Amino acid sequence: MKIKKIEVENFRLLKDFSMDLEDELSLVIGKNNTGKTSILTILDKFLNEKTKFSYDDFNIDFKNELEGLILSVETSPNFLDKGVKLKLFIEYNEADDLSNVSRVLMDLNPDNNKIVLGFEHKINYDDFLKIRSDFTIFSANEIAKNAKKQEYKPRELKDFLKQEMDKYFRTHKMSFEYNISNDAVNEMNFINLDKEGIGIKDIISFKYISARRDVTNKEKENTLSKQTSSLYKKEEDSSDKTQATENFKDQLSETDSTLSDIYKDLFKGVIKKVQDFGGIKLNDTEIAIISTLQHRELLEGNTTVVYTHDDHKLPEHYNGLGYMNLISMIFEIEILVQDFKRDKDKKPADINLLIIEEPEAHTHPQMQYVFIKNIKKLLGEGVIREDGINRPLQYIITTHSSHIVADSDFDDIKYLKANGKNNVTAKNLNDLRKQYDADPSQYQFLKQYLTISRAEIFFADKAVLIEGDTERILIPTFMRKVDLEEAVRLKSENKEDAFLPLLSQNISIIEVGAYSQIFEKFIAFLGVKSLILTDIDAKGDIGNKNKDGNPIIEACQVTNGTETSNTALLHFLSGTSWDDLKTLTIEKRIKVIDGMTICLCYQQVEDSYHARSFEDAFIHINRAFVDGKKEEFQGLKNRNLFDDAANNAFVLADKCIKKKTHFALDILYHSDEKFGNWNIPAYIKNGLLWLKED
Repeated sequence: MKIKKIEVENFRLLKDFSMDLEDELSLVIGKNNTGKTSILTILDKFLNEKTKFSYDDFNIDFKNELEGLILSVETSPNFLDKGVKLKLFIEYNEADDLSNVSRVLMDLNPDNNKIVLGFEHKINYDDFLKIRSDFTIFSANEIAKNAKKQEYKPRELKDFLKQEMDKYFRTHKMSFEYNISNDAVNEMNFINLDKEGIGIKDIISFKYISARRDVTNKEKENTLSKQTSSLYKKEEDSSDKTQATENFKDQLSETDSTLSDIYKDLFKGVIKKVQDFGGIKLNDTEIAIISTLQHRELLEGNTTVVYTHDDHKLPEHYNGLGYMNLISMIFEIEILVQDFKRDKDKKPADINLLIIEEPEAHTHPQMQYVFIKNIKKLLGEGVIREDGINRPLQYIITTHSSHIVADSDFDDIKYLKANGKNNVTAKNLNDLRKQYDADPSQYQFLKQYLTISRAEIFFADKAVLIEGDTERILIPTFMRKVDLEEAVRLKSENKEDAFLPLLSQNISIIEVGAYSQIFEKFIAFLGVKSLILTDIDAKGDIGNKNKDGNPIIEACQVTNGTETSNTALLHFLSGTSWDDLKTLTIEKRIKVIDGMTICLCYQQVEDSYHARSFEDAFIHINRAFVDGKKEEFQGLKNRNLFDDAANNAFVLADKCIKKKTHFALDILYHSDEKFGNWNIPAYIKNGLLWLKED
């Protein structure tokens, strides 16, 4: 039995939210403030009922709607119950024990193996009328207070709702009818679980490990040592008591007997004094001090986790926070799994759901790889008891770690993205597969590339797609130089920058080689504003013939070109003539695909010259800089060619650059402090300025 889907309405950023769950691991990723913690919180509020809802839990749009209705003059006769809603779509099979869910089944059709449990924290029409009436009185009182005391600021509707919300909103639990013919939920036909006295603890057990873990390596905290006591308590309380547990108790009993004999001599003096004061009558009861070691309390105060280094046992707080966090999580998982097992006279719940928030805290990349590689093995065992009862374990891991994503199964990933200011959507990454049906090899390439490199794009707000190492080395410096130059320009014009500096923005730089077109669907899926930096790659007939005497169309200067060999330009700007391609303004190189914006930037005419490649463009506008450092540039050869003014930048880039990456490093090494001794090619600078804008 598994939860296959979660739907949420009107809870924080989860205005109209739906997320599928995998049978085992669902890896939930997304940037900050995309609702990852909200998923945990709403499940905890409804399933564990430990914390109440507050007015701030409502989605902002819902708040505005509710406040508008309360302040409205008209009373709508078609008012529907409004509030926070959660639906859990459960699927079972023939092998499942249905004894716990039999009372919530809405359809006995054997083909319908779906259960929809609904949880609502809402206000009905009668309470809505009451809230309107009560607020009228509240508002009048606030105005009266202001009349008596002018400096008093009357409280508004928001303040009233924050203070009084619990009087009007109530929580309900239902089992809704699910119609398999049209894959829809009929909310008008339901079982009221509260009225029928049906609990859900035996159906769903929900636990979590919060990102706000109390792991610390302070000397007096002993986080791990405290957890060993909790581990023992869970083990000792469970039906699966091990022989080690019994051996521990037996040994304590023997120790009690030995210590009691010692205590007779140790405390005989004080006992004699009690007798002398008449506290004990002759031939009457006697007092004795005996040993009563309690296994639980003994562990809690006296168990210490250490780690061994060169035969020395060092305290736990000598460990780094990363290792402590990892060990603590494993301890905590073990504690929660014991909770899932329950006592021997009670079966585990049908569905056991665990959420682990941000396991990467304090850990370095290699440890994050180790975690995600092993967590499936650790949790895949499920909830297994000695009496033969076992239940599967579903678990959700939320993360900001590109390292965890890079080593995860693509099909487990759920991508959360803000959809407007007050709503979030969840996408299954395996849905991308369908978009690449025409060429599955492209999907396979994308999947392999993202799982071994550059997974940080999942957490980016914007992206720069580049061809190779040269741009990877230089783009961060180009961003810094643009930021510096823009700051100087704006200061001279006495203006403030309307946008954050490039280096202050969450921009991911991704090497895609000649395959940026393959990333089109993926970038659209993520909805990330993207800049594609590429080359115009002119080719044409420059007089060479093949063995048959026919002209060879080959790489050449732009002035001799007749077409481009660049696959990105051929894809994104298909149908554009060669002449138009050379002169397209940046506005005409912007493409909007499924709401996502891409801008293609490649060499344009600059200083009366049209370069073919980055090196060509850079040398043309920085010839004096390169010429002045040519003897020191490790990436150059044929340096004497710079002495001939007749050799243009195309020739110099073609004949003098020994290795492109070395040339890029040469530029950085010989830059002055503010990179003022060279210029950025215009096509790159204009692209970065476009990307900078929101």
